[in-house]
Amino acid sequence: MTEIDYEDPQFYTNRELSWLDFNDRVLEEARNKHNPLLERLKFLGITQSNMDEFVMVRVASLAKLVEVKWDGHDASGLSAAQQLKAVNDKAHEQLVKQYTTLNRILLPAIKQVGINLLRVEELNDEQLQFIKSYFHDELYPVLTPMADDTSRPFPFIGNDTINLSLRLSKKGHDKSLYATLQVPSIFPRVVRLPKAENDFILLEDIIKKFVDQLFVNYDIHDVSTFRVIRDMDLDVAEEDTSDLLKEVQQQLKLREHGKVIRLEVESDISKKLRKRLVRELGTDEDSVYEVNGPVDLNFLGKLYSTVTDKDELKYPPFQAYQDTDLDDEHNIFESIQERDRLMQHPYDKFDSVVEFIRQASTDKDVLAIKMTLYRVSGNSPIIKYLGRAAQNGKQVTVLVEVKARFDEENNVHWARQLERMGCHVIYGLVGLKTHSKLSLVVRREESGIRRYVHLGTGNYNDSTAHFYTDIGLLTANNNIGIDVTNIFNMLSGYSQPPYFHKLHISPNGIREFIIDKLDQAISYAQFGRPVHVQMKMNSLSDQEMIAKMYEASHAGVKIDLLIRGICCLKPGIKGISESISVHSIVGRFLEHSRIYIFDFEGEKQVYLSSADLMTRNLNRRVEQLFPVEQPDLVQRVLSIYQTLWDDNVRTRVLDVDGTYNRVDRRGRASLDAQDYFAVQATKWAEKQQLDSHKQNPNQFQPMMSPENQHDPFGEER
Repeated sequence: MTEIDYEDPQFYTNRELSWLDFNDRVLEEARNKHNPLLERLKFLGITQSNMDEFVMVRVASLAKLVEVKWDGHDASGLSAAQQLKAVNDKAHEQLVKQYTTLNRILLPAIKQVGINLLRVEELNDEQLQFIKSYFHDELYPVLTPMADDTSRPFPFIGNDTINLSLRLSKKGHDKSLYATLQVPSIFPRVVRLPKAENDFILLEDIIKKFVDQLFVNYDIHDVSTFRVIRDMDLDVAEEDTSDLLKEVQQQLKLREHGKVIRLEVESDISKKLRKRLVRELGTDEDSVYEVNGPVDLNFLGKLYSTVTDKDELKYPPFQAYQDTDLDDEHNIFESIQERDRLMQHPYDKFDSVVEFIRQASTDKDVLAIKMTLYRVSGNSPIIKYLGRAAQNGKQVTVLVEVKARFDEENNVHWARQLERMGCHVIYGLVGLKTHSKLSLVVRREESGIRRYVHLGTGNYNDSTAHFYTDIGLLTANNNIGIDVTNIFNMLSGYSQPPYFHKLHISPNGIREFIIDKLDQAISYAQFGRPVHVQMKMNSLSDQEMIAKMYEASHAGVKIDLLIRGICCLKPGIKGISESISVHSIVGRFLEHSRIYIFDFEGEKQVYLSSADLMTRNLNRRVEQLFPVEQPDLVQRVLSIYQTLWDDNVRTRVLDVDGTYNRVDRRGRASLDAQDYFAVQATKWAEKQQLDSHKQNPNQFQPMMSPENQHDPFGEER
């Protein structure tokens, strides 16, 4: 019998192309007529912000590999040059689809409901007078035209800025001259026009109309909008610096001048302007993107939030639930002593996590708070309470990951702020990003020292917690507390714990744990014993993990995967992955939680994690994977997973040919899992408001949706 090579490139999808497939699923939501109209506009804007980050990091990395003539191949067998070519080809196709969606579908649709994005030639007299006054009174004093000639070289073009390129000549002369003009970002790009409530124009169109007034005695021949995306990956040589914070700050300055990776120009740009931009910016022809409409669709998010009196065109609001035992009127530590508490955000309020830190900051019995911070909001209440705790005499240790991509500047700011407030700030281990989500509160009680812990799948960010789905656990479990203490000692000092009681840590932990579980599943399947593996994550790209799943599937293990984004695994390959199914949910909320479930003959083991199954998470980051052991919470997580798996509205199923197809709902009641969770949360919140006395959760019978008998909240409520 021929031995199977589970690392055969034909069994793998290229990571970058899989990411583009994910962005295409987001784009499909912009075209989905079942979504509220303004939400569709917002989805289209999200495809742009997604693409920008992808280009700044992933495409930039490929370009550098090509530049240094890297001769390796990815898991799918493609060289760096082949990947870059394939990515650019697919991105060009996606760009056409983006602007077709905007011009042929969304702009006509919003016009029908009284929302108009107007061009200058469509303005009435009053609106023309308004933009004329706006230009002279507001814009003219700020605008700075930059000539480009022998004495004044081509100016630096900042990453992700909107600019105008101009060709002009002095009156009475034929010689072409060139200039650039940056559209100032201090003004709103979407400008509301008078007369009609929801008439808008883009800032660059106003400037184009009157740009000649910046060039007196010159004739304007061509003017076109353009934008560049640069290599914005941060390259911090940690082993060569004694002050990581200063090194990050220095690299942030250098990053702004990274190589141009993508040049976006209007499709009607003149040949002369296009040629000049390509030459001056050093851009490859494959990296030039001609857009049929406004450059940079990120403005659609601004338009979404600027439109007034159109709430019916947005998702209906829902009310998040908060367990009264975890609010500011109850002692949260006594509540956690009673039993573990599990929260599913955003359906459960993130306020409970903030309250955990707030009460710890003022509780007289709390001795210390330790916390990891990867991404926090711009006005984080958690930062405030950590500072308050330090000022109240608590020992506060905060690991701030200053290398969190695109949050570096924000995190450097918060690190400095925390230090000023008296907190001890650390920056993690050399060569590793700390991506784990951990909080530890040490409290002196009558029975002795007790540890209270929060572990989560997502960041301590009160802003993104409103639209990222994540799961968090509050526990006073002693073994978990000891493990978390050891993790912080490892991060802040030289401790190397010989083992952990409950937690599994990467690097050197999570990969080994999951492989051991899959080996156990293989053993069960080989002996004909029932076994089922269920996993939920953002991305699956690690070749070793995928190969092990192929081996498990070949042995007969049933594997169900909920993967929102990148998936390099190919399901349904005969003899390789026939028992593997992959679902992807793209909807109102960004599916961010990580769940790992192993069912051995009905014994279901449930774990949550901060880690996806990507090489970076398993090898180059500090991550945690932790068990859910309290029976009611085990049932709740199982129910959450099953409800998501049964979703037939937002789900796409990955087929063997690499395409994602919607679920066939014929003869089945529709189930939008995210909408179901939101409705249930609202019911619970409203019921809680009506109750004048505290419910006993062990006596309460949960409400069930008639079209779906999964209770996402389990028996806890």
